[in-house]
Amino acid sequence: MSTELDHLVIVADSLAQGVAWCERTLGVTPGPGGRHALMGTHNRLLALGGEGFARAYLEIIAIDPEAPPPQRARWFGMDSAALQAAVREAPQLKHVVLRCAQIEMQRWGLINLGIDPGVPVALERDTPQGPLAWRLLLRDDGVIACDGRLPTLIEWGARHPTDTMPAGALSLAGVSLGGLPAALHGLLRPRAIELRAAPGLSVILDTPLGRVTLNDGHAHPASA
Repeated sequence: MSTELDHLVIVADSLAQGVAWCERTLGVTPGPGGRHALMGTHNRLLALGGEGFARAYLEIIAIDPEAPPPQRARWFGMDSAALQAAVREAPQLKHVVLRCAQIEMQRWGLINLGIDPGVPVALERDTPQGPLAWRLLLRDDGVIACDGRLPTLIEWGARHPTDTMPAGALSLAGVSLGGLPAALHGLLRPRAIELRAAPGLSVILDTPLGRVTLNDGHAHPASA
């Protein structure tokens, strides 16, 4: 079973900061998103094009100041004091989420390799077009396996966020992910994503401002 890129996660200190970064760095304004009651977060979304990256999108996510503190660890390490301090300076490319068709099968594949990816957590949020529902592998302690490098796996219900997104001006020219155990390469088999030995997540985007490379921990062009 293979997986494919579902979305890229940019963590921001606030959605206003994330939108300003997106306009300044990528030359586009992200579309609407929604609130995640279980996690105390909210987001803005932007469709991504590119060969091999059907139904992919960019998520700018931040802690929702109007939401009560969640009763569990937030996703993507957003409770980390170090990450919160970093995003006060600038948004961070933090994570990649991979879409799969049978999340339980993928979960047991990971467990059989000695990796604890968590359990499928059911989530949903309302949109003007109707509810979105999905399942995501999350650990209760909020830890992401493989030193934070294991992509999060997601399985969508009947609808996907990109079904109602307008075509965007951003196109993915490449995604590379490194530092995963070699045994995971054959299990995940992510379509159109380069798996390499050196740790790190890197994304190449063609934007209205030109080609931009984002590296994890740095949501800004890798070079001037």
